[in-house]
Amino acid sequence: MTRDLRVLAAAGSLLLALSAADSAFAQKSGGILRLGHFDSPASMSPLEESTQAVNRPMSGVFNNLVMFDQHVPQNSLRSIVPDLAMSWAWNEEGTELTLPLRHGVKWHDGKPFTAADVKCTFDLLMGNAKEKLRINPRKSWYVNVAEVTTNGDYEVTFHLKRPQPAFLALLATGWSPIYPCHVSPRDMRSHPIGTGPFKFVEFQPDEHITVTRNPDYWKKGRPYLDGIEYTIIKDVSTRLLSFIAGKDDIYFGVTIPQLEDVKKEAPDANCQVVTANVARNLLVNRNKPPFDNPDLRRAMSLTLDRKAFIDIITEGKGDIGGAP
Repeated sequence: MTRDLRVLAAAGSLLLALSAADSAFAQKSGGILRLGHFDSPASMSPLEESTQAVNRPMSGVFNNLVMFDQHVPQNSLRSIVPDLAMSWAWNEEGTELTLPLRHGVKWHDGKPFTAADVKCTFDLLMGNAKEKLRINPRKSWYVNVAEVTTNGDYEVTFHLKRPQPAFLALLATGWSPIYPCHVSPRDMRSHPIGTGPFKFVEFQPDEHITVTRNPDYWKKGRPYLDGIEYTIIKDVSTRLLSFIAGKDDIYFGVTIPQLEDVKKEAPDANCQVVTANVARNLLVNRNKPPFDNPDLRRAMSLTLDRKAFIDIITEGKGDIGGAP
């Protein structure tokens, strides 16, 4: 990735455009990816946050036990693949999920990754650890987990109170990174240690977030980039101008009407528009008359001209969702 390559991602309320460089160029390793970042998170700890402001820059610092296959366009239980876990198996009752773990994985500070780290992570999330997360927004995800046990250094089992086939999907999300036992939750907020392809370098609130290539990453040949620099620019217009000026390689947040202007100002930008799951909502107080009448609410919903929304707001480049 070179500095003069400008890659564009455009997003409207119903649309997200994600760009890709020339395929031959993309296979070359090295370079720093630069992009404008939309907000300054409260901390660098994904387990304690609920915003993409931390999830996006920190996702490359960590690994999950399992993850959704990034080459499959739609997530499902069938698209889950191993990550730190090598495989998984359910017991006959569907109440025990056992995952053998990879050998030879190291944390960014050189210490070995083991099953104890997995247990520590989920003890934190379940509120069972001596140390506590300052904020624990996903504690409710794991109310069905009775306990997490280890069998040696390279096998972990989740014991569920009742069968939960979709439990594996919770482990595969971007909000389920594995934390190290030997680093306190407090320190993870300011200097996170992971096993991922990038190492955390620096977070300056309201200024930038920087990560660098992990030369000892356990997935051989990864990552392709030398690093990523996220410049925090909260104002949408300023962030867009920074991209047009060639200071950033990627931009998220362009509306479809803006897209034509961007193409004129940055003709070398690569643009691709795809449908995103973003809804427009009609909000009413269903406890107050006449909106307490379900027939009236249904009539209001049927009256909406959804195609007109798409035609006007996104110039026809959108899809009508499945929900009424």
